[in-house]
Amino acid sequence: MNHLYKSIGISKQAVNQYQKRQNNLNERAIGLMAEVDALREEYPGCGVEKMYYTLRPEFIGRDKFIELFMSLGYRVKKPKNYIRTTVPGHLSYPNLIEGMYVNRPNQVWQSDITYFQVKGKFYYLVFIIDVYTRKIIGYQVSDHMRAEANIIALKQAIKSQKVPLKGLIHHSDRGSQYVSNKYRELLSNNGIHISMGLKGQDNAYAERINGTIKNQYLNGWKIETYRQLKARTKNAVSHYNKKRIHDSLPRRNSPCQFEESLVSFGNRKRPEMVIHADGRSKVKTSYYQGEFAPERESNTHFCPTTSMKILN
Repeated sequence: MNHLYKSIGISKQAVNQYQKRQNNLNERAIGLMAEVDALREEYPGCGVEKMYYTLRPEFIGRDKFIELFMSLGYRVKKPKNYIRTTVPGHLSYPNLIEGMYVNRPNQVWQSDITYFQVKGKFYYLVFIIDVYTRKIIGYQVSDHMRAEANIIALKQAIKSQKVPLKGLIHHSDRGSQYVSNKYRELLSNNGIHISMGLKGQDNAYAERINGTIKNQYLNGWKIETYRQLKARTKNAVSHYNKKRIHDSLPRRNSPCQFEESLVSFGNRKRPEMVIHADGRSKVKTSYYQGEFAPERESNTHFCPTTSMKILN
């Protein structure tokens, strides 16, 4: 072998070092696959690119990582929603949030209802999110579409904040649950304004949460009972809030990480965003209001003055 190494101009030591590097690389790759599988168990719908930014392996770049795990069959299939869950109510309210600037939690909440099927039976999930932090602050799983489930989620959201909410805007579609007397009374008693969209896309932030929880979490788990659905939804909400990186938040933070980071801003200018109907806005730091100006100035709304704290 030494004669062969010499004939091709390499040393035995170089060959041994190469083999050692390859063995080390193989071991790290096997370890990475174990990390990916563990992440998929906790977060079944995690896409390959999001996997990379969650795990951030030092020995492989993003493009190579994506190429490798795509070839290994880790591509995520995205199912479509065919079931209508909005039954229009008898009352309607104007859209107060299109074009609105926000730069702190508890300025705008959005809520929506979706469904999940277990062995032929439909169950319903209500979510309430803070549009600025993207955090799920209230939710409920039920076997009906009555307003009681929405009220439970709303009470949970209000209780979780532990601060006055006067001036907050609650935005939803025109579903009958959101115009029930008890729901509107709960909002009014806490000084919360009601806002509604004219069409489905006007509630895009909440609708996106529906798809994320169902398609990226629940559909990836084996759920056979109502009790399991409740437990898994709790797991999904916890992971989404605390661990799932969010492309629309600075530094790809999770909602909780971003919320916690706001403390460090003190009196300095906090990241801000402008709300658009399609839900594509990203939270960014801006020193010039014009960077985020909507196309039509007449549609710009600013949150009523509040005396609330930034965080819980």
